Amino acid sequence: MLVFRQLFDPTSSTYTYLLGCSTSGEAVLVDPVFEQARRDAALIAELGLKLQWTLETHVHADHVTGAWLLKQKLGSGIALAAASDASGADRLLADGDRVTFGRRSLEVRATPGHTNGCVTYVLDDESMAFTGDCILIRGSGRTDFQQGDPRALYRSVRSRIFSLPETCLLYPAHDYRGLTATSVAEEKKFNPRLGGEVGEGDYVGYMKNLDLPHPKKIDEAVPANLRCGQPGNEAGVPPGTMEDPHWAPLRFTFGGVWEVEPHWLEENLAKVRVVDVREPNEFTGPLGHIRGATLVPLGELAARAPELPKDKPIVAVCRAGSRSAHATAILQKAGIADVANLPGGMLRWRAEGRSVEGGAL
Repeated sequence: MLVFRQLFDPTSSTYTYLLGCSTSGEAVLVDPVFEQARRDAALIAELGLKLQWTLETHVHADHVTGAWLLKQKLGSGIALAAASDASGADRLLADGDRVTFGRRSLEVRATPGHTNGCVTYVLDDESMAFTGDCILIRGSGRTDFQQGDPRALYRSVRSRIFSLPETCLLYPAHDYRGLTATSVAEEKKFNPRLGGEVGEGDYVGYMKNLDLPHPKKIDEAVPANLRCGQPGNEAGVPPGTMEDPHWAPLRFTFGGVWEVEPHWLEENLAKVRVVDVREPNEFTGPLGHIRGATLVPLGELAARAPELPKDKPIVAVCRAGSRSAHATAILQKAGIADVANLPGGMLRWRAEGRSVEGGAL
């Protein structure tokens, strides 16, 4: 069975695709984004997958890839087209190559035109294809910079993508209207640039007269992506590695919440400030509360956050871990960076036999 997730970066409108083999647990990630690398790593961990490869459809001009960060964090290999002329890759791909992950694989199809190094990844059963910026949903990638060639792109789509089964779903690297997928049949019929009876000359004329603005991040993104995302000195490229906070052995969830385990908290209560966000009757009720905890009900937290001392990290606690997860977001919005949630809340704390003040025996 195939594990498949479509992820989105709202800043660059980039789609990232996770594909995994449920039998082996091996996975690949197509077009990761630097700023979303921690999110992607959390999802991979929660699904119990092992990331084998990050794959690029091309050298992007609108965002920096997360490939290098994920290699540091997860040990995954980096793969992209040899024609991209990028350095730092573990595998350079050619037309017809296959990237395997467990019992599944992706075929590499060269689809130049947006850039020289554009490729489309086709799933082994031809039910899905990941087209990068070659063909978009009712559109296509630009051809006015970075080795762009409208004639090459037209031929790539017509010969390498439209030759797939009409039921094959196409997943682009971007969409700016919230659309998520299309199909070969749809694009052959409805794509105003490349479908129907549109000829090569028609397409070339269309693309040469788009008059689009220069991509905002191209001067930072392209040099960084030619190094597979390893940070350099360009302004705007995030520095450093995907380092976790150092004040505790925290875990980052796909939901975007840092968590700390109960056993660490019990052994390190003096190093943190516990904020209990339940109601007063719960704080003094049967479950009791953690020694030294400060009671700030969730409904009052935003207003009272400035009152909380910032000399120690904060661990938020509630009955089952849901309200306290929301509390971490409120505290971070209030400017408190070192915050974590206690998963399972007081229910788990009591079930594991940890010490409490008050409560029923």
